[in-house]
Amino acid sequence: MKFMQKTHFNTLIKEAQAKINDLDLPYIERTKYDDWPLIDQDAHYQTSEFIEETLQIDHLSAQIETNSAGQMIVRMSETLKNQGVIITTLEQASESFGKVYGQYFGSVVPSDADKLLAYNFGQLTHGLFIYIPRGVIVEKPIELKVNLTSNQALNQRQLIVAEPESSLNFIERFTSLEETKQSFTHVSEVVVLDNARINYNGLDGFSSGTTGYVKRYADVKNDGRIDWSVGMFNDGDVILDLDTYLNGRGSESDVAVVGVSSGAQQQIVDSKVVNRRHHSVGNILQHGVILDEARLTFNGIGLIENGAKNADAQQESRVLMLSDQARGDANPILLIEEFEVTAGHAASSGQVDEDQMYYLMSRGLAREVAEYLVVRGFLGPVLTKMPAKEIRKQCLTLMDSKLARNYDVLTEIGEANE
Repeated sequence: MKFMQKTHFNTLIKEAQAKINDLDLPYIERTKYDDWPLIDQDAHYQTSEFIEETLQIDHLSAQIETNSAGQMIVRMSETLKNQGVIITTLEQASESFGKVYGQYFGSVVPSDADKLLAYNFGQLTHGLFIYIPRGVIVEKPIELKVNLTSNQALNQRQLIVAEPESSLNFIERFTSLEETKQSFTHVSEVVVLDNARINYNGLDGFSSGTTGYVKRYADVKNDGRIDWSVGMFNDGDVILDLDTYLNGRGSESDVAVVGVSSGAQQQIVDSKVVNRRHHSVGNILQHGVILDEARLTFNGIGLIENGAKNADAQQESRVLMLSDQARGDANPILLIEEFEVTAGHAASSGQVDEDQMYYLMSRGLAREVAEYLVVRGFLGPVLTKMPAKEIRKQCLTLMDSKLARNYDVLTEIGEANE
């Protein structure tokens, strides 16, 4: 049986490889990226080197690290092991946990539906499987750290399954070295079963040499809930494709995305929540700041399908441009197929409010300090939506590091507070 499952996994890999050149890129609203170097023709499928070590960090229950060398290092607490939580590779999951793997792998994100999905799976570098058993409450976060350290392409895919009545706080961190020149694709498939809870926190901080495509999709069952909190602080060109399917009655999701684009980079965020059952609730909140000649696009898509009575879909996307050369787009889309629902959207794209600037500068603040405070206030509503204090702190640190390259505001604020 184990041999058959592993053979099936390898068959799926080969099928995806065969389809890469025949498929189209996924469609993203108001976005043209066909010339991005996302697909590395020299990339090839490789089996991850799975390494287990002892966890040395008290504030986590587990830490997973992956790198460009094909290594996956997993550190788990004894408490997590005793609770029956599983963290392993996708290959091992197909062989040893075939029932769960077979039921859920590809149920949210197919392995070959478009060119990038086929490439990601066909040339897989790391495959991760996380399983939270029924009723297990993971008190401390599980953290995934993806470190790009070479010029080789990295393609990662993961499956996270939260059984009924379970809960998980998941933290995902992406980084790369400044000198690296590579592509990165990441596909995260999340299954939230009845009355389960997941807080999914992403901190995306790739360097300017990294071009990335990040797909995070979730299927939420009856009374289940997933909350997404994502900080887009990359320096390279990156697409975030985030979809939530509220397939169960009373299922819920909050999406909170904050982003800063600078230099000549382009970042695209495509957030979609689909209400499919009655009393489902989906909210999208996206705020972004653009400097220099950068571009930032927010697509917010709320779809209430036929049969989702008493559903609620709300969204807000706002873009603040700090340069005449900056380009921002806040694109709200509401698609309503049912009566007796609640839905609404708000969107704006503009520059700093001069009345706010005048008020702050009249109190003796320098213009750069005033502008910085306006930016912090603009991003504040999204940051406060993030459930983890550590994530909010990290977001502020990454945001300040990007702003400080253009404005010497941190030094001036420090002097003003003395």
